[in-house]
Amino acid sequence: MFDQIKEFASGFFVTGDPLIYGADVSILLVTAAIIFTLTYFKKWRWLWREWLTSVDHKKIGIMYILAAFLMMFRGGVDALLMRAQLAIPGADFLQPDHYNEVFTTHGVIMILFMAMPFMFGLFNIIVPLQIGARDVAYPILNSLSFWLFFAGAMLFNLSFVIGGSPDAGWLAYPPYSELMYNPGVGQDFYIWGIQISGIGSLMTGINFLVTILKMRAPGMKLMKMPLFPWSVLSSCIAIIFSFPILTATLALLFLDRYAGAHFFTLDGGGNPMMYINLIWMWGHPEVYIIVLPAFGIFSEIVSTFSRKKLFGYQSMVYAMIIISVLSFLVWAHHFFTMGSGAGVNTFFALSTMLIAIPTGVKVFNWLFTMFRGRITVKTPMLWTIGFIPCFIVGGLTGVLLSVAPADFQFHNSYFLIAHFHQVIIGGVIFGYFAGLYYWWPKMFGFTLNEHIGKWAFWFWNIGFYACFMPQYVLGLMGMTRRVVSYGWDKGWWPLNFVSTIGAALMGIAFVLQVWQIIHGVKHYRKNLDTTGDPWDGRTLEWSIPSPAPHYNFAVLPQVEELDDWWEKKQRGVHKQLNNIAEEKLEPIHMPKNSGMPIIMAGCWFLAGFGFVFHWLWLTIPGLAGVAICMLAHSFNYDTDYYIPVKEIKETEAALRKVTIS
Repeated sequence: MFDQIKEFASGFFVTGDPLIYGADVSILLVTAAIIFTLTYFKKWRWLWREWLTSVDHKKIGIMYILAAFLMMFRGGVDALLMRAQLAIPGADFLQPDHYNEVFTTHGVIMILFMAMPFMFGLFNIIVPLQIGARDVAYPILNSLSFWLFFAGAMLFNLSFVIGGSPDAGWLAYPPYSELMYNPGVGQDFYIWGIQISGIGSLMTGINFLVTILKMRAPGMKLMKMPLFPWSVLSSCIAIIFSFPILTATLALLFLDRYAGAHFFTLDGGGNPMMYINLIWMWGHPEVYIIVLPAFGIFSEIVSTFSRKKLFGYQSMVYAMIIISVLSFLVWAHHFFTMGSGAGVNTFFALSTMLIAIPTGVKVFNWLFTMFRGRITVKTPMLWTIGFIPCFIVGGLTGVLLSVAPADFQFHNSYFLIAHFHQVIIGGVIFGYFAGLYYWWPKMFGFTLNEHIGKWAFWFWNIGFYACFMPQYVLGLMGMTRRVVSYGWDKGWWPLNFVSTIGAALMGIAFVLQVWQIIHGVKHYRKNLDTTGDPWDGRTLEWSIPSPAPHYNFAVLPQVEELDDWWEKKQRGVHKQLNNIAEEKLEPIHMPKNSGMPIIMAGCWFLAGFGFVFHWLWLTIPGLAGVAICMLAHSFNYDTDYYIPVKEIKETEAALRKVTIS
């Protein structure tokens, strides 16, 4: 009996690597600390009622961002491990198999489990506030989206210590990901972790598309809507059309591995190129899905901190819609070298170059907005200014890669790695950081320490350029991606060493940001936002107290023009809006909390885990649990309630620090 358990455990748990033993111990210690803290302070009920079952879009947004930071830590550690391996020629810090796992999980985590939840977190927190809504269109679906993302992320990360991590690259190309060449469970963790979270992402896209189109405040026509919701709308359109492709692609790969279907195996009549086409039909729009909201954030911040209306508002709107559409017409530029022919390569080269036009429009509009503006360089604006040169370099190298003959030279080289990170970190992550700093007071009611924030900014930027500029040169020198080691004779080590130092500086920047948040929480009383409008903002979220009450607006705003809150402040009528005592308050209709989303996501997790190990005894109950949750929820009619006027007055009085009769 003991021998059987020992044999099972030796195959079930990942063993033999000190890094994994360290992770095991860390996971156990952190879990024990969380359980002890919640039990000692008797916070289990609070956690369940206030967070785990909450359908408040702001709390869901905060949970998304918290999860994104945890995943950034995990993906960042993976990056540092790779850079440590490549710093010195011939290093054996990571074995080749382990290195394959590390670069695979780094890519998946940073794109799907860090950037996506960071983006969804900002969607959740800000979009309803900017359009003058009290919630999203489908609150329970919103909660379910988060918990499905979380279940998928946990399932994927579990592979590190149970069964083994995926190692076929972040897009899992066949035949590397097929059963014949990859018989472990790592690729099954990959399929089901992404599949479950992807369903949540698709639901979020639908939810916010409907929210923006149907729940805007009275008077807010589309062309009076702030730029950030426009960027979210563009992103959601791309999500709705691209994520079903991902779902179908992973389902086919699963059938190949689970049922021997051979959709993507040549020896069974399939074609791996079909997978590569399908995955990039999702994969390239995915890049624009995560970068478009960052464009919206920069637009809001540039306008606010330049004290000017955004230059070329309409052209910015059209540019984002055009990018959203064009993003579906460029996927084949990822495999120019695979023999598609001159005609196909020319089409995709030109369509890729076309995207540079609306992108360039936006950069010029941001610069013209700043021109002769009264610029205030607070942390959010600092990130915005830092983004512009970084993104220009990333965009120009992207245009270079879109030239098919040149791509034959750059393909799969470190030049491509440098370009990709320049766009994703410089465009997406810098944008989300800017948004996080900008809207932090609205989320938590206090501002963060500017001094620490600027240190973090400079460490990030200096580290970024030190890390990735050498990689352009390494690519031109012939260094290919996914190499685990190289010799002294290549002449690559000085640039790799500098690149590793740059990665370490970015790691220090992340630690500084965590310290900034801890410092902010510790000293929050000194930095309380008592005005609700600490940046002298232009849009509706700044018209309500900080942090925003759970019903958002005591009285729904009547919008008359673009940047409505700013214009009302200029005319001096904003004080009337702020004076709740003079408003005729009515009970507010709100959704009730629900435990169904987290329970259903837990069932999906069990089903996914069962699929990974081919355990039908676990898969079937898991799927049955999903069906029961759906059935039970369809008969639940107790889903809403009204907030009485008395409670609204008390809440407003407490948040605004005034007495309301």
